[in-house]
Amino acid sequence: MIVILKQNAPEDKIHAFCRELEAMGFQINDSKGSDTHILGLIGDTKALSESWLLANPIVESCRRVSEPYKKANRKFHPDDTVVEVGGKVKIGGGHFAVMAGPCSVESEAQITGVARRVQAAGASILRGGAFKPRTSPYSFQGLRAEGLELLNKAKAVTGQPIVTELMDSVHIPLFLREGVDMIQIGARNMQNFELLKAVGRTDKPVLLKRGLSATLEELVMSAEYIMAAGNPNVVLCERGIRTFENSMRNTLDISAVPMLKKMTHLPVIIDPSHAAGIAFMVPSLAAAAVAAGADGLMIEVHNDPAHAKSDGAQSLTPDQFDTLMETLCPEIEFFGKALN
Repeated sequence: MIVILKQNAPEDKIHAFCRELEAMGFQINDSKGSDTHILGLIGDTKALSESWLLANPIVESCRRVSEPYKKANRKFHPDDTVVEVGGKVKIGGGHFAVMAGPCSVESEAQITGVARRVQAAGASILRGGAFKPRTSPYSFQGLRAEGLELLNKAKAVTGQPIVTELMDSVHIPLFLREGVDMIQIGARNMQNFELLKAVGRTDKPVLLKRGLSATLEELVMSAEYIMAAGNPNVVLCERGIRTFENSMRNTLDISAVPMLKKMTHLPVIIDPSHAAGIAFMVPSLAAAAVAAGADGLMIEVHNDPAHAKSDGAQSLTPDQFDTLMETLCPEIEFFGKALN
């Protein structure tokens, strides 16, 4: 249930009202926007009388919410959430962020060289895989802890915050110790609920990717797990879903952007590299994402895609990334967003 308070309601009256609701066993999600002040009541509200709420002089209106997700629900939080990464990069609320880098960290020269190039082109966050989930157990699994160290060396050179994928909660202390600025939960772990609760207990922003066959409500419910555990800094990522089409790896669900914007207040980004798995499609899909209202992009860039240890076919070269950013920058501005 959401309770909309009257404008200029006295703070002491609001605090007293909240204490009374908490004493009744409800958790309160307090959201104060530019024009509205909303209290989201989380708990069993079936027995809570609407007439009792409306009798309070500071209450403007109230209504019940049928969706199972509460903290992520835009009805509870009408204004867009802005997630800050590394104390310097903002995502959402008109701030557009580009995350770029190789699928896998392979060497210090590789990750540092790519970091320099993508930053010069306009990327504000460095992506790179240290722990790699692969379909085959015989494929390259990443450099693991060494990969995190190399990401940190690249970060020391460029100052870019880093985002990398977490596969097991046992590695959270390592991620925190190595200064990972944003934790990525990959598509295969979108419904790994214990992992979601574990990252929810950290203070690091979380990039949550949509599962290969997940509905949008399932994606938002996974975000709810993270937020319910105490971490409100979640960014949703559409990265393509599995359909009957086999001419490309996945099918980008571009309609997910406006629908998620309606369902939730969380930032939404697009990963065009994983969406199709083919490098030549990345610029078109990236442009479509900007036009659809996405808050950012995650793009794979490799210095030598032909010899990449993973996903070389979908990776852009640094020169191709330069060209893409030259095209995207005026489009981002045209659609009313500011590139970090």
